Amino acid sequence: MTSDSAGPSLASSRVPAPEAEPVASPATPGETSAPGAVVVPRALVYALIAVAAVSLVASGMLWQKLSNIQEQLARQSQDAGSNAIEARTLARQAQDTARETAARQALLDTRLDEVALQRTQVEELIQSMSRSRDENMLVDIESSLRLAQQQAQATGSAEPLLAALRSADQRLERGGQPRLARVRAAVLRDTDRIKSAAVTDVPSLLSRLDEVARQIDELPVANAVPQVPIAPARRQEVPAKLSWWESALVDVGSEARKLVRVSRIDQPEAALLAPEQAFFLRENLKLRLMNARLALLSRQTEAARADVAAAAAALHKYFDASSRKTQAVTAQLQQVQAQLRGLELPRIDETLAVLATAVGGR
Repeated sequence: MTSDSAGPSLASSRVPAPEAEPVASPATPGETSAPGAVVVPRALVYALIAVAAVSLVASGMLWQKLSNIQEQLARQSQDAGSNAIEARTLARQAQDTARETAARQALLDTRLDEVALQRTQVEELIQSMSRSRDENMLVDIESSLRLAQQQAQATGSAEPLLAALRSADQRLERGGQPRLARVRAAVLRDTDRIKSAAVTDVPSLLSRLDEVARQIDELPVANAVPQVPIAPARRQEVPAKLSWWESALVDVGSEARKLVRVSRIDQPEAALLAPEQAFFLRENLKLRLMNARLALLSRQTEAARADVAAAAAALHKYFDASSRKTQAVTAQLQQVQAQLRGLELPRIDETLAVLATAVGGR
């Protein structure tokens, strides 16, 4: 009894310390607990067993799940390996395709370079042929224009030159080359200038020269003695107003005035001209006018102008400038000289210069 009472007292004395609650193993039936041992409840034991069972089951399930995961990972690894093999195969095929593509691209580039080179050569050949054709056309146009200019100067008509310019304009228009636009513009300017130029009537000039040549014999020279007739009325008045000796003096004075004449001669050569030399002077003047006429017929405008100028100078030098006939002939020679200045056909120097520049390639 004492032992039993001592037991509860000891138990009651140990209850206030919850931190170190001892866990005693459950006592089996038929066994008695040793003195001082801790008695564990049976429910706690069952709970621990249940927890252990649950843990075991959970561990089994986790192990099974882990096994499934491992199998899935193994399958995925196998699939990844096969995919990697396929990827390596595809990569190898892609590399082979890339190498073939690069080789084809290099071959195509080489062929493209060859085609580009051939195209450049063909373009250069076409340009050379076109340039040669244009140069031949320009040379042909230049020669035809020079020939037409010579024909115009020989005939005194601007029609051959205008026809050549119109033909050149048509050929340049058909060519359609932009670099020949300057040549065509020069051709058009020369065409307009020739059309606007006045053409002198050559037959009228020839008739004027013939008329002047016919009037040469009627012109008085500068040192010729004029005939001054005495008025009849004065002779009748002399005997009525004057004595015989005064009338004799008047007759002597009139005869003396016929012997001596005082006049002004600006050219010394005209004063020294002998009467028999006047014939040769007139003939030389006629020859000058005839030479001018022949030069005009042969389209030698410069020579005709020089002969007319020489005839005008001789007329002014040796003939009486106060005579109306001399003044009329001088006026006709001046008109002929003015018409000879306008007889020259306009030249096409601008077109020829532009053609030479285009042929030279500048």
